[in-house]
Amino acid sequence: MDYILQPWPWYVSGPLIAIVMYLLLYFGRTFGMSSNLRTLCAIGGAGKHSDFFKFDWKSQRWNLIVVLGAIVGGFIAYFLLSNPINIDLNQNTVKDLDALGFENAGQSLLPPELFSWDNVLSLKGLLILIIGGFLVGFGTRYAGGCTSGHAITGLSSLQIPSFIAVIGFFLGGLIMIHLIYPILF
Repeated sequence: MDYILQPWPWYVSGPLIAIVMYLLLYFGRTFGMSSNLRTLCAIGGAGKHSDFFKFDWKSQRWNLIVVLGAIVGGFIAYFLLSNPINIDLNQNTVKDLDALGFENAGQSLLPPELFSWDNVLSLKGLLILIIGGFLVGFGTRYAGGCTSGHAITGLSSLQIPSFIAVIGFFLGGLIMIHLIYPILF
């Protein structure tokens, strides 16, 4: 039973992702979370207010399984498959996190310094969520898709714009964590 609670090794999860991507490409489908959110907005009637949401959302219903899978999979991963062990972080990373105010770096995947309700519901936390949500939404629309869509579907189908977008995602992440994050926290 302990083996079931361990993370899947790359040689199992990698080929499974490849098989799913092959099947999606074979059937002319794409994968990405932002397209699911667009479909949900269209179902909710957003097409009355924006032409972007005016499309045949019924042809995308199959893709809503991804949203359901993310919700159910997250629940199963957290409540049934969580492995309560410390995270093996580099000591330099632990020192950097300590300097930023993280008391127990490596003790949890969701540090309370970021994910406690007190921090989320503070004025600073709400502003970060609202501004960050706007920037993610804008970036997703501007890039023509989200990180999962470009990094999984786009790269597997050898699309140059997706390659450029993924490089941009990584550069943006590096800039955020090394330049902007220390200012915010």
